[in-house]
Amino acid sequence: MKHNFVLVHGAWHGGWCWRRVAQALQLDHHKVYTPTLTGLGERGHLLSPTINLDTHINDVINLIEAEELHEVTLAVHSYAGMIGTAVADRMGDRLKHLVYVDAVVPKPGESWSSTQASATQQQRMAAAQASPNFSFPPPDPEVFGLHDADREWVKRRQTPHPGNTYQAPLQFDVKRVAAVPRTFVNCTDPALATIAPSRLRVMDPKFWDGAWLPNSRVVEIATGHDPMISEPAALAKILLESAE
Repeated sequence: MKHNFVLVHGAWHGGWCWRRVAQALQLDHHKVYTPTLTGLGERGHLLSPTINLDTHINDVINLIEAEELHEVTLAVHSYAGMIGTAVADRMGDRLKHLVYVDAVVPKPGESWSSTQASATQQQRMAAAQASPNFSFPPPDPEVFGLHDADREWVKRRQTPHPGNTYQAPLQFDVKRVAAVPRTFVNCTDPALATIAPSRLRVMDPKFWDGAWLPNSRVVEIATGHDPMISEPAALAKILLESAE
């Protein structure tokens, strides 16, 4: 059986980061879409303070609608956990499975920033305010556990991330999102500190008032925060299992 995959990158990245995973899935003739969010990657020339969380949510919703996709396995990395949660809330009937790849898993009313420590919030807001386009400069890919050629490749490709995606709260209906089967991919070596709250949440029986654990699973990859680069075969296998 052939499946539809939509793979959404996180902050500072672009659709390019999924290249190895997409190639593995396409070898089996699955349909794979790797959109680049507005203002990032090859769309970096569109970077502006007007880009917010809704812009990126609409990037993904519009792709699914324009391509007339159904039974979608939607994989969202890092920051894009905010986007995946919104898509599941607004068009969950088009999704077969939602895979959070070492991603932010918010509570209703939370922003990306509110899932992180106050020191991180202050540092990022100061960086955005100092930039001409209100954006966050990319970190060294070593923080994602990447080294040597992979580190250099990602370092060349990263672009600043739109700052107004950071503090925008996301409202959603927990029951609608929880109705979509979910997998959380926990990347443990090294574990990225800013994802720690989400890692703890998805194993908490009380998270989302008890709605998270049913219809969900957690799987682990002993790699860093960018498994689509460092362990593409292992991640592709998880995505295929999720699509079945």
